[in-house]
Amino acid sequence: MANETLFTETQRFKQKWLWALLIAMAVFIPGPTLLGLIRQIFYGQQFGNNPLSNNGLIILTIVNVILPIIPLLFFAYMKLETIIKDDGIYVRFLPFQVKFKYYDWSNLSQCYVRQYSPVNEYGGWGLRGLGKNRALNVSGNMGIQLETADGYRMLIGTNKPQEVEEILRKLKQYRANK
Repeated sequence: MANETLFTETQRFKQKWLWALLIAMAVFIPGPTLLGLIRQIFYGQQFGNNPLSNNGLIILTIVNVILPIIPLLFFAYMKLETIIKDDGIYVRFLPFQVKFKYYDWSNLSQCYVRQYSPVNEYGGWGLRGLGKNRALNVSGNMGIQLETADGYRMLIGTNKPQEVEEILRKLKQYRANK
């Protein structure tokens, strides 16, 4: 069957420390202005030494409530999608890549699963790297290493390394010069 999907994986940012930070920002950043708004409008006590007008304080409070929610929504929307088909590998990292990037088997000189250090090799997680050495990763330290004959390298993070390796071997696409 031509163009058959053999593997799919969708990864999202699930690091507890990241979500704790984003939620803390969304809760604590608007806190002081929200309390000041309540104090000034409902209790008639001026908020600060040089208080804003009630309308100015309302606008400031709305901005302070909305701005910390934006990164929270952004990270909630982000995801890394990997599809392996019999004709190649498709990958995209939403919202940065709307269309899938396609890697044809015939253009790859190497394709293998490997362990890597996200921080030491790429400076962390996300859409990383410059020039001919790039990475798309969300969590963990395992990835699909793709290399072309002209030296371009792409590492695609995976949380299912054994499954990917098995599919690559089945397709006879597991190629590594180790």
